[in-house]
Amino acid sequence: MSGQDAIEHGGDISAARRRFAGAPEPFVDLSTGINPVPWPAPALPADALTRLPGRDALDRLAAIAARHYGAPDATCIVAAPGTQILLPPVARLRAPGRAAVLGPTYAEHARAAALSGHRVDDVTRAADLAGADLAIVTNPNNPDGRILARDTLLAVAPRTGLLVVDEAFMDVGPEGESLAGDVAKGDIVVLRSFGKFFGLAGLRLGFAIAASDMAAALRDRLGPWAVSGPALAIGAAALADTDWIAATRRRLAADAVRLDGLLTGAGLMVVGGTALFRLAATPDAAGLYERLGRRGILVRRFAERPDRLRFGLPGDAAAWRRLGEALAARG
Repeated sequence: MSGQDAIEHGGDISAARRRFAGAPEPFVDLSTGINPVPWPAPALPADALTRLPGRDALDRLAAIAARHYGAPDATCIVAAPGTQILLPPVARLRAPGRAAVLGPTYAEHARAAALSGHRVDDVTRAADLAGADLAIVTNPNNPDGRILARDTLLAVAPRTGLLVVDEAFMDVGPEGESLAGDVAKGDIVVLRSFGKFFGLAGLRLGFAIAASDMAAALRDRLGPWAVSGPALAIGAAALADTDWIAATRRRLAADAVRLDGLLTGAGLMVVGGTALFRLAATPDAAGLYERLGRRGILVRRFAERPDRLRFGLPGDAAAWRRLGEALAARG
């Protein structure tokens, strides 16, 4: 794959409707790892859409995000319109050289590194990240949920030019494994997604966490007003809602167990995942993908692993019922 090649991702309901014309509506989209029960956003302040975002709102969001993610302080927080847009400027923090991406993983990391001039090597062991000018790890990994221990990553970091750790799913990861609090120890950048855990992916909000000087360089590259007024307001309120956060972590964990039961009951083998998605193996993955699609249920498939399917969590009773019935029918 070249740096310019398009990459297939989940969540494209328009394409699903074209492929599975006549499937029952509404589509049940299980092709992403986004919380299907979003944080209940309140009405926006009257000026959120009519005024340019103010520095005070950005500073407030940074302070709340630093507390939520465990960063050293607010100067280490870079807010952006989604973590996706951060990938190229983070990759350009190092001059073009060798980028090592611990895979298999989210394909956009390799693409962004290549677009930034790096020669990209896919590696399968943490030890093989050593010596890279840019080392990239997704933790927990997408799509298999692999976790690298914090101590392992901290041992790797001094042996790389820059270690980038994508913690998009760490809100449902094991406690104590985030590197957000360690960014001042060396050349480390941590990426955190807001939209996945809070179920507000369309808001487009994400964060880079880095030592203060590196964070300042990233902010300069993004320029002024990078984050919209609505995203600043909603992000600050949601990240401060500790009761909802705790309750949602418990609910997602229970729903993941419930989903495992449906999948194994239908003869699939659960081989990984997080509390936001499950990775299943079956020799009939291609056929099952088609049958689910014809029933209006979209899951994630992988061209490089044709025996794997990734299932997000159903969001309501109707979606759970439809998935259960479709898996039971298998025809």
